[in-house]
Amino acid sequence: MAKEMLEVRWHGRGGQGAGTASKILAETALAEGKYFQGMPDYGAERMGAPIKAFTRISLEPIKPYCQVTEPDAVVVLDTTLLSIVNVTEGLKEDGVLIVNTPLSPAEVRSKVGYKGKIYTVDATGISVDILRRNLPNIPMLAALAQATGIVDKESLASQIKDRLGATMKQEVVEGNLKAFDKAYADAREG
Repeated sequence: MAKEMLEVRWHGRGGQGAGTASKILAETALAEGKYFQGMPDYGAERMGAPIKAFTRISLEPIKPYCQVTEPDAVVVLDTTLLSIVNVTEGLKEDGVLIVNTPLSPAEVRSKVGYKGKIYTVDATGISVDILRRNLPNIPMLAALAQATGIVDKESLASQIKDRLGATMKQEVVEGNLKAFDKAYADAREG
């Protein structure tokens, strides 16, 4: 991790796992001996409502405890949010936007106008194909890891296995790990 602290803002809809992804990322940072914060930003919203989550990872103690307003990375789990939420608000010029879409990074750039790095991955397609459900959070974690190097790929896969294995059947865990590997390989930069 080149920066002293990396800040991530997640955009999704209730039920897509943005909060869970933020927590898994934070737990991976802990396992790697880094400092972390992972917090959701939602209240009484129902399934499908727009939500945000935040993650900070640092090699030094983290002093601010608030929402991430100037992220280094933004992860968008649902492309319908691109037309109703300014997902690039505050995103640093040298940051990275990671979007769940079959579109190319150039096509996303034309929609949002962000000039920094853009990564795209069809996390929905991957999760539906492998898990038979639209759960893009684990594939999006893979794309974030590939785009930023924020945590080690194998450490993240191990944390996913441990976290999901505590409450889910082995075949679901294995499916998520397969989706993780596919998304890591398929993420496109532009």
